[in-house]
Amino acid sequence: MTNATIADYAAQIAAAGRLLSAAKRILFITGAGLSADSGLPTYRGVGGLYEGALTDIGLPIEQALSGEVFRSRPDITWRYLAQIESSCRGARPNAGHYAIARLEALHGKVTTLTQNVDGFHLEAGSRDVIEMHGTLRRLRCVDCGRVRQVENYAGLSIPPECPHCGGLLRPDVVLFGESLPDQAVHRFETVLAAGPDLIFTVGTGSAFPYIAGPVLWALETGVPTIEINPGSTPVSERVDIRLRLRAAEALPAILDAAGYSLDSGRDARA
Repeated sequence: MTNATIADYAAQIAAAGRLLSAAKRILFITGAGLSADSGLPTYRGVGGLYEGALTDIGLPIEQALSGEVFRSRPDITWRYLAQIESSCRGARPNAGHYAIARLEALHGKVTTLTQNVDGFHLEAGSRDVIEMHGTLRRLRCVDCGRVRQVENYAGLSIPPECPHCGGLLRPDVVLFGESLPDQAVHRFETVLAAGPDLIFTVGTGSAFPYIAGPVLWALETGVPTIEINPGSTPVSERVDIRLRLRAAEALPAILDAAGYSLDSGRDARA
């Protein structure tokens, strides 16, 4: 981790602003580090809900939140889903989410792929969002398939029943061991095929191949890459610009350097 400030990265932020100003199609790839600035805890790591320990029933959290356990003991999976949702309740998008949404509104051709399931990008105003792991705010019945939107899990029985058929509800998220949703994967492939000419990786450890892959492709083809992450990742030493800063402070600074601001009056580009 680092205690670096915006001033320490003034030259890199100015360079990032120049790249952003020239870009026509921009891809953001975001992870838990972006939402950490909203006060959301991670599962693991320093300050995580399950830092260095098993759950209170003796399972690793990754196992408790797996598709296999959900199929056999949905009460166990729902117990920890509800615990995680409760710890995040009341949190809101931060300046990083709003900066991405502002850029999309002013620029036009901005896509965000997120690993996060908190729904903050959409709440902040982004529209072209691929929620690769789904969202906790959408519940789906495993029996009849009906979908229900919720703001939080307050007042739900755990595990909750479908109000239409009495079947079991589950969050419309990818549990550990489950496949990524075909529709989200197809959308992402379409974005990559269109050829983004600037890629941001923000608050993600870049551990999954589909997260690191676009960055590695960009490096091979000469497309500029910018990483915003206080820690180190497998791509940190290879990106064009590396900012070891919090996303909530770095993203607004980059937008300002590029001339994008709420009152800038810049039109979305064709």
